[in-house]
Amino acid sequence: MEPGSEAQASPSIALPGLLAAGSKHAATIHTVADQETLSGWGLIERPGREVRSEDLAAITVGAGLTRGLGRSYGDSSLPAAGTWVAASPLADRLLAFDQQSGILHAEAGLSLREINRLFWPRLWTSPVLPGTQDITLGGMVAADVHGKNHHVDGTFGRHLEWLLIRLADGEIVTTSRERDPDLFRATVGGMGLTGHILEVAVRLQPIPSPWIRAESERIAGVDEFVSALREAATDWPFTVGWFDALATGTKLGRGILMKGRWAQPAEAPVEPPSPKMRLAVPFTLPNWTLNRLSMWAFNKLYFHLHPRGVKTGIVHPESFFHPLDVIRHWNRIYGRRGFTQHQCVLPEGERPGAARRLLEELTARGGLSCLCVIKDCGEQGEGLLSFPRPGITIAIDLPAGPGIQELIDGLNRRVLAEGGRIYLAKDTFARAEDFQAMEPRLAEFEQLRRRWDPAGRLSSAQAVRLFGDGA
Repeated sequence: MEPGSEAQASPSIALPGLLAAGSKHAATIHTVADQETLSGWGLIERPGREVRSEDLAAITVGAGLTRGLGRSYGDSSLPAAGTWVAASPLADRLLAFDQQSGILHAEAGLSLREINRLFWPRLWTSPVLPGTQDITLGGMVAADVHGKNHHVDGTFGRHLEWLLIRLADGEIVTTSRERDPDLFRATVGGMGLTGHILEVAVRLQPIPSPWIRAESERIAGVDEFVSALREAATDWPFTVGWFDALATGTKLGRGILMKGRWAQPAEAPVEPPSPKMRLAVPFTLPNWTLNRLSMWAFNKLYFHLHPRGVKTGIVHPESFFHPLDVIRHWNRIYGRRGFTQHQCVLPEGERPGAARRLLEELTARGGLSCLCVIKDCGEQGEGLLSFPRPGITIAIDLPAGPGIQELIDGLNRRVLAEGGRIYLAKDTFARAEDFQAMEPRLAEFEQLRRRWDPAGRLSSAQAVRLFGDGA
């Protein structure tokens, strides 16, 4: 039910901290964080300042952008010069949940981790579960996140009901597929550049149990990986693969294919899974910790630790969907130089061999990575800048430092040649001319963006770099 609707609300589930829609905090606590620098998950710092408060509507007045938990890798959640960002994590109330429709209404700062904690035991789940659960609802909308089930359920935007946002001129409006649909399409996947997302209504999915029935197997190389993902997609709602980006020859892209589905009650433990214990990387490691030898050894060991044949079992949902989240601050292993992720989607169906050619480009340029993921993508989302499209998506974590710009340039030229595109939520180093050549929808997005923000008040460091903001 949208704000202002007079329809009778359906019964709401009793959850700790759940407040009736439209209620206010008894007292509003403002916390202002003044910082000289901010960074994304890649730990590459830029000048910036953020303001935090439980009252997200108040602190977005005059802000150039809203930022969540900072899990975008590069500069998409960092302010443009001369502006500041409003941080949403303190604005994390659940406002309502309809048990009949599955619609959750919550503030934009609510994290996926909290949604998982509260709803998995109650046999509901977010319809899309990206690689990290340390992400806010607002961030999931802004990046239009996808998960291991994209070939079945699409992006997060497909499951949205409506959004409450503050426009650049200060007005607060509700947008949906029926109400200002152009604004809705531009906001889903729009990286926060069309307005400050204050509240989100999304339709959760019922599940038979909160456990995962999983199956995994070794894959000999990248071409076999592409075929195996396509074959698995017909039977499994969740598919993903880790691959070895340092192997060469016929072993190029060898890895582990993982498939899963929600377990049936008869298959699963009676008790719901407890939140996983989390270790932490206590400090930033020296840059030399990750080098060619250590990455080569890790990749070889990880591949051979998996037994030959098919491995099956019931696994914890956090281990399946968010494996890296069990290590807090894992980004510190890259050292003070930081890192980036190059994630692209390639129309493998139209250009067979595109995934292999990208990996050949990576190895020819000496790219080093021990965290590489491959997934199958389904239909393109409705968001004007939504990332996925039919094909294969490949994500490669890369240490920053000398040579990274040239490496990213080479990979992006290959993506362009294959007719693919990159993911803005992961990007740090793409050049404007390359991104604009990849993205034919950009002109329509910019037209709509300027209609709703003619003065150009909303921006980000990434928008300056890629879209020409402020030029």
